[in-house]
Amino acid sequence: MIIISTLLIALCCIIIWRASDGFEAASEFLGRNLSEGVRGATINAIGSSMPELFTTMFFLFVLKNRDGFAGGIGTTAGSAIFNGMIIPAVVILVVIFKGMTKEVVVSRKVLLRDGISLLICEFVLIFLLGGNTLTWVHGLILMSLYAIYATYMLTSMKSNINVEGNSEEADIDEEEDEDQKQNSGNILLNLVTLNLEPIFIKGEINTTKAWTLLCAAMLVIGSACLLLVKSCEWLGDDLGIPIYFIAVILASAATSVPDTILSMKDAQKGNYDDAVSNALGSNIFDVCFALGFPLFLFTVIYGPITMSPETVVNVSELRILLFILTLIAFFIYIGRRKMGGVSAFLLLLIYVVFTLYILGRSMNVDSANEVSIWLNQINQYVDGFRFWK
Repeated sequence: MIIISTLLIALCCIIIWRASDGFEAASEFLGRNLSEGVRGATINAIGSSMPELFTTMFFLFVLKNRDGFAGGIGTTAGSAIFNGMIIPAVVILVVIFKGMTKEVVVSRKVLLRDGISLLICEFVLIFLLGGNTLTWVHGLILMSLYAIYATYMLTSMKSNINVEGNSEEADIDEEEDEDQKQNSGNILLNLVTLNLEPIFIKGEINTTKAWTLLCAAMLVIGSACLLLVKSCEWLGDDLGIPIYFIAVILASAATSVPDTILSMKDAQKGNYDDAVSNALGSNIFDVCFALGFPLFLFTVIYGPITMSPETVVNVSELRILLFILTLIAFFIYIGRRKMGGVSAFLLLLIYVVFTLYILGRSMNVDSANEVSIWLNQINQYVDGFRFWK
């Protein structure tokens, strides 16, 4: 059963990966009038973060109550760490290996805007989710944070006028149109391979077709996320490991596939601001809306969630660890004007250490437990400032 569960998780990852191409095509068209960086942090981030939203929703409504919330926050927080470390590193390595450039230059304004916004959201998350009871108010506050961020992004947007960039994107679009024409004739093959774009976009793309494609991709990804949740549950039962640990590593990585693909494609087009802002914007969406909306909806329907002491400990240390790792990554981003192979290596190293820590905690390794104690001491210190308790 362990092998079957693992294979199902891998299958879910492939389905999400294939369907994300439809996301990319639809979101690129719908966000065509947004300025560079803003599109990555809003349209791209929301679209590519739908797997986290669906997975958190299914964790709560399928597993119910405390186990569901632990799986949900494990997915969103784990995905945020994956996005913050793996995606920028992959973007850097892809453009280096393709010979496009040796170093990636990202607008400091974009890094400061999205990086500081993410740290603020994670800081609020630490203070907000103290205690062992969660209500709809917690979910509403988290959703409100993202609403404020998205409103600021859209109202402060400048006109996106880049003749050279538009020319390059037009060339890429022409190549994609040729591929689409070649693939559009075989509907059965497109269905089997989940090549959604030729199925829903016939002829020239428009807003209606783009939204139809986006909704179809969401349906496919949502179905994959439901299977992902059940597979994680089965794997956790077979291994005798709480589903929280499975969600932090496997579910989060599987749901981060669209973010990774979108950022890689943006980077290959030279849109480094979009590539990085998509990752950071996705994290803000994950922390605020992908966690807040399911929490709000579940508690409105079923009432407050009461977490077990073990879940409280796990969730508390994960929130603090998320903030610490994001802060370290933020300094790596802004430490130098350009990010190259060294930056990519450091980001990958951080994620490897994080993964080893989670594995160590799941197996009660002494060194990992010592780190856990330190994180909980920080949480206890922070708890003294939660005046509403």
